[in-house]
Amino acid sequence: MSRPLEFLRSVKLELAQVKWPSHQEALKMTILVIITTAIVAAYSGGLDYIFTIALQSVLNR
Repeated sequence: MSRPLEFLRSVKLELAQVKWPSHQEALKMTILVIITTAIVAAYSGGLDYIFTIALQSVLNR
């Protein structure tokens, strides 16, 4: 039973050493992730649309 307790103690010690981001930093990083995700989604969606139109035009000949 001491092994799990040792593990939990070491986890607590490691978490105490972590430099957590400030609220402002976390907010900036969250906004950056949302913007990046939207750009990648728009790019992927645009490519999907272009390839769908191209494939339909080839198949409808």
